[in-house]
Amino acid sequence: MTAPTATPLLDITDAVAGYGNRDILQGLTLRVAPGEIYALLGANGAGKTTTINLLLGFLRARSGSVRVGGADPAADAVTVRRQVAYIPENVALYEHLSARENLDYLLHLAGQPQDTAALRAALTSAGLDAAAHDERVAGFSKGMRQKVAIALALARHVPALLLDEPTSGLDPQASAEFSRLLGLLRGRGVAILMVTHDLLGAAEVADRIGFLLAGRLVEEVTAAGPDRFDVRALHRHYAGVEVPA
Repeated sequence: MTAPTATPLLDITDAVAGYGNRDILQGLTLRVAPGEIYALLGANGAGKTTTINLLLGFLRARSGSVRVGGADPAADAVTVRRQVAYIPENVALYEHLSARENLDYLLHLAGQPQDTAALRAALTSAGLDAAAHDERVAGFSKGMRQKVAIALALARHVPALLLDEPTSGLDPQASAEFSRLLGLLRGRGVAILMVTHDLLGAAEVADRIGFLLAGRLVEEVTAAGPDRFDVRALHRHYAGVEVPA
């Protein structure tokens, strides 16, 4: 496996974790450096969501270590969550508020209020049309909702971003736009971990792809050259590590 050269911002080492008497992660080691996009692929039940829960402090490792910016999420969740933006598969926003009002309210909750100009600048950078800034999000598509969530990450200037199935349900154009936004955040030095089933989407944007099987990282592949990844080889490997849900 190839490790990132920069000091990792997301750092999981030999983590064993699970629920009840069942261990889901079986000694997971995974690191993501600032300015890196890491895609974690695996079948249902492989441990992708458990990995996210460890980094958010929703779950404590039975053994091993978990650090976000040097802090333990389980012991110091407040510090860690100030450093992390999390975008779930289905973005939860306040339906009766506009995109700008959602951003304003959520930034106040995060203790980072900003003026209207900054809010509009973040929404524009995230690719949301200016005409939609003051529309209620109740009528937004999934892609538009994700743009509001990305705008929040841009406005908060957090060093880490966690994504859960970010391209699920997006059409090709929206997926390409989402990849562009991730590239923008990468350029700002954000450490990005995305868990996904979308191999092609991962190959399009990720710097490294890791394959998770039964709670263990069984292989990592690093982008190289103009073609970045051998997609056919990745697909053969992914098909090999997939197990029934």
